Amino acid sequence: MTATLGWLRRQLPGIVALVLVATVFLIARLPSYSVAETATIASKFSFKPLSIALPSGYTQQTIRKVNKDYTHIDAWISSVGAAIAMNDLDGDGLSNDLCIVDTRIDQAVVTPTPGAAGARYAPFALNPGALPMNDHMAPMGCVPGDYNEDGRIDLLVYMWGRTPIVYLAKPGATRLDAGAYQATELVPGANSANGEYTGPQWNTNTATVADFDGDGHDDIFIGNYFADSPVLDPTVSGGVHMNHSMSDGHNGGEDYFFRWTGSATGATPSVSYQKLDNVLSEVASKGWELGAAANDLDGDQLPELYLANDFGPDRMFYNRSTPGHIKLSPVEGVRSPIIPKSKTVGNDSFKGMGVDFGDLNHDGLYDMFVSNITTSWGIEESNFQYMSTASDKADLTAKLRAGEAPFKDVSGTSGTAWSGWGWDIKIEDFNNSGESQIAQATGFVKGQTDRWPQLQELATANDQLLQNPFWWPNARAGDDIGGNQTLHFFVKGPTGRYVDLAHELGLAIPVPTRGIATGDSDGDGRLDFAVARQWDAPVFYQNQSPQTGAYLDLKLTRDAAPSPGTLPAAGSPVTGAQVTVTTADGRTFIGRVDGSSGHSGRRSTDVHIGLGQNVTGPVKTHIRWRDRTGQVHDQDLQLTTGRHSLTLGQQAKEK
Repeated sequence: MTATLGWLRRQLPGIVALVLVATVFLIARLPSYSVAETATIASKFSFKPLSIALPSGYTQQTIRKVNKDYTHIDAWISSVGAAIAMNDLDGDGLSNDLCIVDTRIDQAVVTPTPGAAGARYAPFALNPGALPMNDHMAPMGCVPGDYNEDGRIDLLVYMWGRTPIVYLAKPGATRLDAGAYQATELVPGANSANGEYTGPQWNTNTATVADFDGDGHDDIFIGNYFADSPVLDPTVSGGVHMNHSMSDGHNGGEDYFFRWTGSATGATPSVSYQKLDNVLSEVASKGWELGAAANDLDGDQLPELYLANDFGPDRMFYNRSTPGHIKLSPVEGVRSPIIPKSKTVGNDSFKGMGVDFGDLNHDGLYDMFVSNITTSWGIEESNFQYMSTASDKADLTAKLRAGEAPFKDVSGTSGTAWSGWGWDIKIEDFNNSGESQIAQATGFVKGQTDRWPQLQELATANDQLLQNPFWWPNARAGDDIGGNQTLHFFVKGPTGRYVDLAHELGLAIPVPTRGIATGDSDGDGRLDFAVARQWDAPVFYQNQSPQTGAYLDLKLTRDAAPSPGTLPAAGSPVTGAQVTVTTADGRTFIGRVDGSSGHSGRRSTDVHIGLGQNVTGPVKTHIRWRDRTGQVHDQDLQLTTGRHSLTLGQQAKEK
């Protein structure tokens, strides 16, 4: 017996390898849909591409000027920054305004969505006004939110080469233009010399907004990519570095939490935060963040946090905070002999780019989708379609408290594992079928000279060389790495396996994409979406899908009246509010007021839930939220399908 056990122990690695090979073989042979079946699925969707108006008069560029040590990889350094957000900025009741970061002009632009109401105001770039600036910085993303709690939607713009700027909406503005916003420092201090910015050189690539400590006020998470350094200063040589590992990099920029401490309204609005730089451990804090999502998974109205990291393990945290004190504890997936290390939450070595939450199987628990690099004959990792394995919220809470993340990746069997160089991700029901689709941005650097071979060599290089940019292979203007990859649009077919319909729907344009913003811009009950492209014009896709099902579209705002002003105010979104809908046939749907999930695309703060074709009468709708005092409330409502605006205070009231 002892000899047999010893033999089995010695052979175990080979046995596991054979099991993995057999599993991959079976996945590769999973049945796909026929051309006719694919056409039938695609017939349920239709999107019309429309051009987005942008301001004129700005110098166009095709690549950024970078630190001299990065000159030979300036295309790589220039591969991020295109971003897009969708919300109601002018208070007309519709999510028909966009905040776009256009890398060609390095400006954060506000513009109306195209269509029938597309000429409400002229597009304009946000103006930092008297705040100190310099020539070595660029915006990377825009996050709408009511930061000073006056009922008007403000804009947080995060950057490379600078700390973020909060553009607070002025109640006295008479029209939506650059003068309608008061530029405010997120990190106040003496950051200028002779009018030029000399403060911390943060290089931020993601941010998310949530009430992390449960005090009733929205906080801000800032995830930095490069460490503080002159990345975009072409007059400097040195002071910069790259990742010190392709699979376990933790020498990136430090992460920060900003806890809301106060605000003022009126002619000169303001907001103040307490900067917290020790919430996460040093290793977790210095990952190379490209995506983040905060969402209450277990129903306690304290949002968990998932960080998608380039060059190393993603991180997931369970929220144990109390008012005034943010405390997050790491959670990880449980490994087994047949589950690779990189397929478990918190243990992967992949290149995380974006993350979103959604209930993909109607069990009332959130699942997760994470974008990675998945290019055949390039770097073929896989996306993660993490399905919750908890039996209910109580079981989920118990496991999270014990440090376990109960999620299983099913991307291979579901048909969502491989797509390209993935970026932003959005889980939405675009045709109100009652089943969510998965929209994904892909592509890296577009050019003429294929640089995948050199990148593959880099991926296998000794980690001791990686940190010094000198050893990185050329990636300059004209070089191509995944430049012809396109949007993906995964739809669940009749067998439960997903199919990518981007080609059939006219979405497969060979241009690298970065951010995806979603919202119902025209109030017709169908979610539209807008896409930020890297070094190309953004595009808006108007949803014209036929025979859509029933839906609920909820605008959930605070019960406090917006501060008086000339322009209408949208109301303050109740960030983190959770909605559970139960239909007469027993199906469950969940949604939330999202503070900002993904890579560089931001969905509207409205809650949109597709219900399917067979729902006709009112549906049971449970809403759970936290008021401004930090108290949690629950309320059941019977809501007819369609659009509703509700204020949430001590109780939910329809406007």
